[in-house]
Amino acid sequence: MESTGVRPSAGQRAAAIAAIVLVVAVVVATLAEVAKEPGRVLLHLVLLALLVAGLWIALTHVSTGRVFGIAVAVAAAIGIVVALVGAEGALAVSLAIRVGLLVVAVGLAKVALGTTTRSLKEAEVPGTPVGPATRGVLFMNLKSGGGKAEQFHLVDECRRRGIEPVVLEPGQDWMERVREAAASGFDVLGMAGGDGSQAMVAAIAAESGLPMVVVPAGTRNHLALDLGLDRDDVVGALDAYGDAVERRLDLADMNGKVFVNNVSLGLYAAIVRSPDYRDAKVDTTLATLPKTLGPDSKPFDLRFTDPDGAEHDGAHVIQISNNPYGESTPAIGSRPRLDTRRLGIVSLVLGPEGSPAAFFAALATGHPERFGGFHAWSAPTFEVTSGEPIEIGLDGETQVMDPPLRFSIRPDQVRVRLPRHAPGYSPAALALGWRDGLRELWGIVLGRPSRFQR
Repeated sequence: MESTGVRPSAGQRAAAIAAIVLVVAVVVATLAEVAKEPGRVLLHLVLLALLVAGLWIALTHVSTGRVFGIAVAVAAAIGIVVALVGAEGALAVSLAIRVGLLVVAVGLAKVALGTTTRSLKEAEVPGTPVGPATRGVLFMNLKSGGGKAEQFHLVDECRRRGIEPVVLEPGQDWMERVREAAASGFDVLGMAGGDGSQAMVAAIAAESGLPMVVVPAGTRNHLALDLGLDRDDVVGALDAYGDAVERRLDLADMNGKVFVNNVSLGLYAAIVRSPDYRDAKVDTTLATLPKTLGPDSKPFDLRFTDPDGAEHDGAHVIQISNNPYGESTPAIGSRPRLDTRRLGIVSLVLGPEGSPAAFFAALATGHPERFGGFHAWSAPTFEVTSGEPIEIGLDGETQVMDPPLRFSIRPDQVRVRLPRHAPGYSPAALALGWRDGLRELWGIVLGRPSRFQR
């Protein structure tokens, strides 16, 4: 997003200088420690590698293998603690100081860049300014998010603001109910519920040419996160019916079904399909992983063509998202933009035993692309086929569909209204690699505005 030319304040420039100085100081001090005691550093790295390997064995094996993995992980953890406790006092103090300085440097960098929560909420939200809704409606799924709509008294809050509240009841045709409202004179449609419900209202808003409001009343609210909303401020999201800003939102399509986040095939769908998943997510995941990623596991029957034209007849994971996800480690779980008109596609094919551990090691370093079986790309369309019905996780809900699965971006974008006090950026949009971060900070030192100063 282009800057409006707002120059950084003296306080921001001072914070940028201090952050850069602290990072340089920590790097120099760390290199000095490595030069003095390379053996101790090597020991710590070996113990960390054993800890990761042990945890991976515990996750992907059953019975004796899992016990062995846990034993290795516990032994490595004890070794790390002993090594740290047995370190000379000066070394331990030095490590604590360096960690503390890095924490301070990150805080100062956020102040300088204007990416603290307070700074983002006080700044102007990127988008097209729009006036208040004339006649707004908010649909509510009372079951979503453990009953957040009732917990936050959204019916009363809507009436206080002049918004029509509509509770969607079990047994109703929700799509038809929303379509009726869209045709009855409302000028803004809103949804308080999870991402599946948001997709439903977004599809009808696109059909009707009406803007919509997203109220994060679901469990995870990934769409709200990537739109730059504060997911903890459920009631505050209603301010989007007043003076607000509008942005464009793409809608993705799978065989005629709209989704706003992603469709997962393979491992994730296998985990979510379990009837025990919602009541015991961790236990179910631990029980499923050894079967799907263990040494004897085989790829799922998922056939697709990669961006180089190579055909694949199996994969452990395929994820198709409405716009690509971020690439750096802090940004992998969110999308920097929702209006690129492209699908984000990720495929993962694991090889022989040891390959899963290699993939997670690459993921831990923030470079999953270094693993040979991992591919990520974007495209306007994508197709997956199989010799049997395909289990899918559609915006977090499991389904089974007959192949082929055809994915595309719908041509009609939705106008989404955001409150003027929203942070305005997803974690992926805020994420900077260390090189970009230092470059941005140096620009602030020189008096140039950061990309987040509007």
